Amino acid sequence: MGPAEAHKSLEYLTGALKAPRIKQDAVRIAATARDQHWSYEEYLAAVLEREVAARNASGARLRVKAAGFPAIKTAEDFDFTAQTAITHSDYAAMASGRYLAEAGNIVLLGPPGTGKTHLATALGITACHQGHRVLYATAVDWVHRLKDAHHTGRLDAELTKLGRFRLIIIDEVGYLPFEQEAANLFFQLISTRYEKASLILTSNLPFARWGEVFGDVTIAAAMIDRIVHHAEVHTLKGSSYRLKTLGTESLPSTTHQTT
Repeated sequence: MGPAEAHKSLEYLTGALKAPRIKQDAVRIAATARDQHWSYEEYLAAVLEREVAARNASGARLRVKAAGFPAIKTAEDFDFTAQTAITHSDYAAMASGRYLAEAGNIVLLGPPGTGKTHLATALGITACHQGHRVLYATAVDWVHRLKDAHHTGRLDAELTKLGRFRLIIIDEVGYLPFEQEAANLFFQLISTRYEKASLILTSNLPFARWGEVFGDVTIAAAMIDRIVHHAEVHTLKGSSYRLKTLGTESLPSTTHQTT
């Protein structure tokens, strides 16, 4: 088969495989392979490696988009010198994904504006790039989702669906108190993931005050027990980064209600 026939065959085969990048890479890499006297196996491996890398990158972009993050935040954007309660080494250990393999959890506690949502999002994006399906929502939004499913008779199906996500992120627990139905639904969400799949949870309140949020000390204690059994807990400290940026550190904390 001559070069012209080979090129035509590549065009047909890559189209049939829905892999147009292979055609482009095959032609470009072929010159290098000839110059460096690669074996057929080395050449084929190089072409396929490019295709796999491209597909992985494309899949990661889709997973990040589907996760519903409020913004794209990475560890490179985080100021570890300002937040001394967690080091870059601490973050790197979490970002390795070991907690996902072990169906463990990560809990980030601390005042508003200390970087909890930033770190949770960065870890979630990393999980997407590691091939995991991720979903992000605030605690209030999770409850709305579960209430809707419950009232339409789809709660079991919804919890089963959520169980297929390797990681869910529950942001801002504690900003609004939950009424009894909401607390029970939230407890079910936590229970169905216990020792099966991971969650990252952020809260502006210490565990000792979760009874105030859920209106029931017993439910709060049972929930905390399941969350922390296989969890890494970090308590972030300091004043809000955003208030510092605005030069308004002296404002009362009640003027700023996002993490």
